[in-house]
Amino acid sequence: MSTAKKRKLNSAGAHAEKKPKPYPPPKRPAREPSTPDDSAPAVAPPAATRHAEPPAGDAAEAQPQSKKSFRDLGVIEQLCEACEQMGYKEPTAIQREAIPLALEGRDIIGIAETGSGKTAAYALPILQALMAKPQPLHTLVLAPTRELAYQISDAVTALGSLIAARSAVLVGGMDMVSQAIALGKKPHVVVATPGRLLDHLENTKGFSLRHLKYLVLDEADRLLDLAFGPVIDKILRVLPPSLPPGSTDPNGRHTALYSATLSSEVASLQRASLRSPVKVDISTPQPAFASASASNPRSRLAPPALLRQSFLLVPHKHKDLYLTYLVSAVLPGARAIVFVRTVAETLRLACLLRALGVPATAINGQMSQAARLGALNRFKASLSRTTGGGGLDASAAAAGPPPAEAAGNAPGRSLLVATDVAARGLDIPAVDAVLNYDLPGDSATYVHRVGRTARAGRGGRAISLVCQYDVEVWQRIEAALGKQVPEEESCVKEEVLVLGERVGEAQRIAVREVRSLQEKGAGARKRRREREARDEMDREER
Repeated sequence: MSTAKKRKLNSAGAHAEKKPKPYPPPKRPAREPSTPDDSAPAVAPPAATRHAEPPAGDAAEAQPQSKKSFRDLGVIEQLCEACEQMGYKEPTAIQREAIPLALEGRDIIGIAETGSGKTAAYALPILQALMAKPQPLHTLVLAPTRELAYQISDAVTALGSLIAARSAVLVGGMDMVSQAIALGKKPHVVVATPGRLLDHLENTKGFSLRHLKYLVLDEADRLLDLAFGPVIDKILRVLPPSLPPGSTDPNGRHTALYSATLSSEVASLQRASLRSPVKVDISTPQPAFASASASNPRSRLAPPALLRQSFLLVPHKHKDLYLTYLVSAVLPGARAIVFVRTVAETLRLACLLRALGVPATAINGQMSQAARLGALNRFKASLSRTTGGGGLDASAAAAGPPPAEAAGNAPGRSLLVATDVAARGLDIPAVDAVLNYDLPGDSATYVHRVGRTARAGRGGRAISLVCQYDVEVWQRIEAALGKQVPEEESCVKEEVLVLGERVGEAQRIAVREVRSLQEKGAGARKRRREREARDEMDREER
């Protein structure tokens, strides 16, 4: 970051529009204490590390290993055909390194950037083992979010279609009885969120994982935070023990951890539940970051290699103006995800954008699971349309039509306004850009957010709005990335401010629409409480 840029960032905290005053350059945040990873005492023997960082540029294309096929890795013919049907032409870097080790029966810690094919890296060896020795409840995959669980199940079902592999999804927000019925059909693979899985283990008669052969923790760093850690510990206690490499014991399991970010929690789980694991590290740290990551593994964050990152320093009161300018002038016709901090903001911004003629839909953690899946499916369906042009359509209806209908006014453009419920694991390859309307609270979440674009070898953009209250947070993110993100230069302040009147009117429309939605929701909750009270009185009379 240039001296002028540092001065500009630091002066924003005082007043975003005042002339920058001299301010000492910010000190680089102190490195966190080094956390034991491979050097820590682990279950004997300690984990081996296979660190394979693909070279950049043309050198990467010249690597002989990139010419390997799935057959070369030892994958059976039926699964190779399934890969071809899904459009997997050749293995990715994480797949080239992890699949042969998994076929040998090794426990694996896989670290690779978002969109690099981690799901297939663990699913193919598991399906091959299932083909060799079929059994019900063969594999358990744990995921931190409901949407990711459904996505993993779809991928496993598609890859295992030629060998008739069956999967069941256990997530909160859905009927437990129907999930218990699905378990009663003895699926081969169970994909679950930790809380709902524990509910079934404790309450569903006849459901047990004592013969489990494979355990996978997808997004392992998220699964091991304070929210999930105690539940994971309870689940591990009822699973078979881990098997050492090469063991033929029929009463044990193999374990795999996959994540885009390496943290001390992953290392602690390695010692708790893996036996002699191999760490497969496929990441692309920045050159200036290499020395820091060697001494402090917790700081190793790897956004997608083809991602173009930038930031905009804006006054907080003008964030709506800059967002509108970005989606209309900088990214016309783009298919993007806008990340915000709160549930209320998802509703307000979705209403605001629809009032401006931009098809937008909201997704957040307070929506029912059916509503969340519906919003995601609408967004994915809009991405399949032919990309069309354009700027904002001011003639759109004030409250805005539903996203599927609004898309007709701006072909190809679609925005998903989301909280961090959509930040991890979702594989939507056609997303052109990620816009951070609100910055996340930590660097790992930033990496997962921007990883929703630039997936599977595609390019993408990530633009973050940094207001005067976010400067310190943004500097911490830059420090964790190990590089200074350039400032977005495509926005012209005078052109942005011209949008003030139109955006102001859209803000008023959005406030009215959100208030209406909240009143309808409150009325529905009141009617539901009254109905439950009447039912309770009827039961007492009987």
